[in-house]
Amino acid sequence: MDEREARFTRLYETYYRNVFGYVVLRVAPQAAEDVTGEVFTIAWRKIDEVPERALPWLLGVAKNLARRSHGAAGHERDLVDRLAGLTTDADRLAWDAADHVVARDQALAALRALSPKEAEAVTLTAWHGLEPADAARVAGCSRTAFTVRLHRGRRRLARALDASHDPGTEAPAPRPRVIQEKP
Repeated sequence: MDEREARFTRLYETYYRNVFGYVVLRVAPQAAEDVTGEVFTIAWRKIDEVPERALPWLLGVAKNLARRSHGAAGHERDLVDRLAGLTTDADRLAWDAADHVVARDQALAALRALSPKEAEAVTLTAWHGLEPADAARVAGCSRTAFTVRLHRGRRRLARALDASHDPGTEAPAPRPRVIQEKP
């Protein structure tokens, strides 16, 4: 395996899940693997142009491909509704079912209060773990504009979450995770 192949293999193994997670929120589930595969096909063709900090570059390619693959229909999909469908086994074990449903509904309602650009800023940093400078490249704006979007998004999210709690009651404390030990 030459150096280019080794670099591509590292990129793929390191970032496939991140890219797929980003794409699955923006395209139809049945198209997510194809779009993700196309991202890595482009990465292979341009392996010498991929920067050392590859995730923002890969997510930028993914954003462009997702937009192109869905056109106007892709913009009609609500990111929050896509997030609502993502519940893992770990989520189910994390809390009692009722607490989980209430917390999830409150979080989704709070995300719906954000503009699409604010929701993108919040999810790129909180969900995908990007630094603001890298997330700004993915979002296609300056770092300053992105930081403003992120600040406004966080502020609106906090207000929406605060408003979702009945002021006369205290929010339930999160339940500890259930760890299932194998016999």
